Amino acid sequence: MSLIITKKIKMKTIFKILFILNFLVLTQNCKAQTTNDYVTFYNNIIPKLNTIIPNKTQFYGQNFSVFYNELQNKNIDVVSLSCGYKTDPGIKYYVLDLFFEDEDLWSVASNNNYQYPWISITFESEIPSQIKNMILQAHGQWDYNFIQFFANMKIEKILFVGVRGYDNPDYTGK
Repeated sequence: MSLIITKKIKMKTIFKILFILNFLVLTQNCKAQTTNDYVTFYNNIIPKLNTIIPNKTQFYGQNFSVFYNELQNKNIDVVSLSCGYKTDPGIKYYVLDLFFEDEDLWSVASNNNYQYPWISITFESEIPSQIKNMILQAHGQWDYNFIQFFANMKIEKILFVGVRGYDNPDYTGK
């Protein structure tokens, strides 16, 4: 009788160990896949951004809509945004940051210390204060309302950040 009980306990232990090992292998495969997804995303978007970088000054003094149309023509989709100050510390928003990766890809990049590309646009005039509430309402997700909101704002400067290689530690903008 005790031999049967011991055998059942050993079998349960073996099944537990196999289950845990199987789980670890599956989670590692998922991580590798999402890491590969991020690298693929990065290697897809950077060449598109690189076609705009050499000519970015042509958009200085132009309405945001002109620059945004160029992004659309290059099949570059904005996913989210944030706003920042022209000076630090500051209280007035002049800077619009545009991001291209969704939350899952952002997490993969952060967890692996990868760069994530973004465009930082400084406007000639202050971004109206209602932007704060708009971003909160949209949970930071880019939509048509933002396209319209920024359409006629004049661009002072454009900086492309995180475009030197996904695993390059140099975050200097171009």
